[in-house]
Amino acid sequence: MNLKQVAGEKAVEYVKDGMVVGLGTGSTVFYTIKKLGDMVRNGLDIVGIPTSVATEKLAKQFNIQLSTLEEQSVIDVTVDGADEIDKKLNLIKGMGGALLREKIVASASKKEIIAADSSKIVNKLGIKSHLPVEVTRFGWSLTAKKISELGCKTQLRKKGGKIFITDNGNYILDCKFHRIDKPKEMEQKINNIPGVLENGLFIGLTDVVVVASEKGVKVIEKQS
Repeated sequence: MNLKQVAGEKAVEYVKDGMVVGLGTGSTVFYTIKKLGDMVRNGLDIVGIPTSVATEKLAKQFNIQLSTLEEQSVIDVTVDGADEIDKKLNLIKGMGGALLREKIVASASKKEIIAADSSKIVNKLGIKSHLPVEVTRFGWSLTAKKISELGCKTQLRKKGGKIFITDNGNYILDCKFHRIDKPKEMEQKINNIPGVLENGLFIGLTDVVVVASEKGVKVIEKQS
């Protein structure tokens, strides 16, 4: 059983005709976008806001109509993935390198749906995953030093032996914490460092998590 596919397809149930839909980035949301493409072919009328160049290409491949935040300032629902999810539905995101655009889209969404397999559920953020931080190229090593003073080891992300460049033309620092006890405070501390554009802590943005495991699908909603 492909749990990513199960979660990604289940999350499609939150998408209704006529909606503006934020399209996340990553291996789980691939199945969401593919399913939406099937539904569009059968008459579903939606407008998508992609969170990355890769997602934009994928959505076009499945003939999903696309727009921008300049044209659609409010998004009805966004479906995205996550690298870690805690009990309060706070997240670490950004292993796909799209965290800045993903957070902008999430903040513009009436409802944020996260699709994931059960391995992404953690007691504390930072236990399994690195925390990605998008930074300017200028002075990145100084920025990395400042971030490391918050209690982590930083590493400049590389891909295929070359420095990874985001869709926005920036670098990503992967920051390994033992764990992050106060994620809201950490998000603010990191973002206050000059050179940081955004980090992968998504605090208070998630409304629903769709979790797939070998036992089935569980839907967890944010407690009001």
